[in-house]
Amino acid sequence: MKRQLLLFIALILAAAGVSAQIVVVRDEFVNADSIRREYDRGPNFGLYKDNYFIFGPPIGHRPDRSNTNVKFQVSIQQKLTRSTLPWGTYLYLFYTQKVFWNVLENSLPMTDLNFNPGIGLAKPLFSSIDGRYLGKLAFVIEHESNGRDGEESRSWNRVSFSAALVLDRNIMVHAKLWIPIIDGRNNRDILKYSGIYQGGLQVMSNNRRLGMSVLLTKRMRSNIFAFNTTIELKCRFFKNDNQYFFAQFYNGYGEGLLEYNRFHSQLRVGICLSPTFFSDF
Repeated sequence: MKRQLLLFIALILAAAGVSAQIVVVRDEFVNADSIRREYDRGPNFGLYKDNYFIFGPPIGHRPDRSNTNVKFQVSIQQKLTRSTLPWGTYLYLFYTQKVFWNVLENSLPMTDLNFNPGIGLAKPLFSSIDGRYLGKLAFVIEHESNGRDGEESRSWNRVSFSAALVLDRNIMVHAKLWIPIIDGRNNRDILKYSGIYQGGLQVMSNNRRLGMSVLLTKRMRSNIFAFNTTIELKCRFFKNDNQYFFAQFYNGYGEGLLEYNRFHSQLRVGICLSPTFFSDF
């Protein structure tokens, strides 16, 4: 089963990598006509969020076999409509799978698998003055669960509203708010740890070789500084490729569903396949 899962993930990553190569917009990152062509005539299948495979130890605790692990994420999207729907929107299917893999332990157990499918509408935004691409709005209905039963079962649903604003070819700011529908018996308090909204910033160099992002997720607590923090750095290996050296720092709760209420800090490094423009979140 584990071998089949890894083969499936490898095939998805390969397909996503090919798709990302096809949809390169090159230097016309904020040109409205180029963006419209990508929405209307670009490939229906492609990357959604970053796809990565990273490994590393905890911060603030002595590393051992149980807390030094691999984390990998597969994230894809399928556009279901070739032309725009009412209000200039497009209908998408989304799927993200996040896995925590304790490769240093005996039998190499995959300790936490998080499945996150969704369906929703995305609307690109263009300036009425000069036609410049401004970003997008999205409305998504999504489910997340870990596929376990009994005491280790975790699941919840979200109706989310998000916005991404492209300030220029180098900077994007984004925010996401969700209405939770919690159906898991063992994670009724998940909002205290996994949050109710998030905001972030992504910065890319002119040649798209270097990138940095910060994501803050507000936990549902009275403390105004109760955030889960993700900081990511990426450096592209080759000029015309979308493979990056990738480093991710996570600090807070809710990184995975199984131990959503456990605080930890973790630094991992590895490789990443990333969309050419800006990643989703």
